[in-house]
Amino acid sequence: MTSAPRISRRISSISESATLKVDAKAKALRAQGRPVISFAAGEPDFVTPASIVEAAQRAVRDPRNYRYTPAAGLPELREAIAAKTLRDSGMTVAPSQVVVTNGGKQAVYQAFATLLDPGDEVLVPAPYWTTYPEAIALAGGVPVEVFAGADQEYLVTVDQLEAARTERTKVLLFVSPSNPTGSVYPAEQVAEIARWADENGLWVIADEIYQNLTYDGVRAVSIAEAVPALADRTILVNGVAKTYAMTGWRVGWMTGPADAMAAAANLQSHLSSNVSNISQRAAIEALTGPQDEAEAMRQAFDRRRRTIVAELNTIPGVRTPTPRGAFYVYPDVSGLLDREWGGVVPRTSLELADLILDELEVATVPGEAFGPSGYLRLSYALGDDDLLEGVRRLQRFFG
Repeated sequence: MTSAPRISRRISSISESATLKVDAKAKALRAQGRPVISFAAGEPDFVTPASIVEAAQRAVRDPRNYRYTPAAGLPELREAIAAKTLRDSGMTVAPSQVVVTNGGKQAVYQAFATLLDPGDEVLVPAPYWTTYPEAIALAGGVPVEVFAGADQEYLVTVDQLEAARTERTKVLLFVSPSNPTGSVYPAEQVAEIARWADENGLWVIADEIYQNLTYDGVRAVSIAEAVPALADRTILVNGVAKTYAMTGWRVGWMTGPADAMAAAANLQSHLSSNVSNISQRAAIEALTGPQDEAEAMRQAFDRRRRTIVAELNTIPGVRTPTPRGAFYVYPDVSGLLDREWGGVVPRTSLELADLILDELEVATVPGEAFGPSGYLRLSYALGDDDLLEGVRRLQRFFG
């Protein structure tokens, strides 16, 4: 008798999240008493603002929140998200065109699952967040990588996208500000890409989770705002995790055309039903309440950004473009490869990251997690003292 595999091929083919894997290893080493400094996790080190926590405390005592609620989200939260979408993304959507999800990650998965049929291709600008290719593959799609290096400040061009487009291309993934690079597309480049997508009849899935974390007076222009005609084929993904230090609360959302959102809501009704009502009530406060603590966090990230870029660029062989958003730097470390460091000759950024963790007790994520080798991602969403000490260790070792 032929025995079937215990685990489905579809699930077995999924790669483990590299960022979570590195962060887990760093935490395990710290638990053993080692003084590991981790630049791995994309998670603010701040606490959730007090007014949001107080809203959740009130919600815990309210019996309305003890029961199932609409799978697509509480009406009040969907209204608040629609208002934010108009305010920050320049796209008018009705509350019925909003689906509240268990974090932005679920929204990413559902967006691809809603649009893709087997064999449909998705253009994925690289470097990219590790989850995108896996979510595309789970939906039966084919991720097509379009790479832009440090010389382009990690921003792909229309010419590159056009060269990668085929008759099977259905979706363009657009992320600005970017994880892992922190790059923000200038308004004119957003408009150029949006016009190209519109002319070619493509759908766009735009991940705007870092939309409100920008610096140097830069604004992250939404692709649907740049070319309003594209709104009928655009799904926006967002959430409260990064701006409000609410990663553990698990509230994200997706907005888009009515038919796509109805389909996504139908999927969610079978997949997970409603997001925790307590978290949804907290998210309402995040979007509609005071913004002063969120702004203070943004300013702290800005300060850390300027510090880490300046300090990394003192290391010979390291080239770090200045990010304009999110809370990551993505240095080109190809100048450190194929050289001996402490008796080791790293050939790839994966080997380099292992060396840095083993020898310096500093956790970084190698470029292989996000695309080609030769890069490291460092999150500066950690305390100022740890940030400086971690970079000092790199400077002493590679200086």
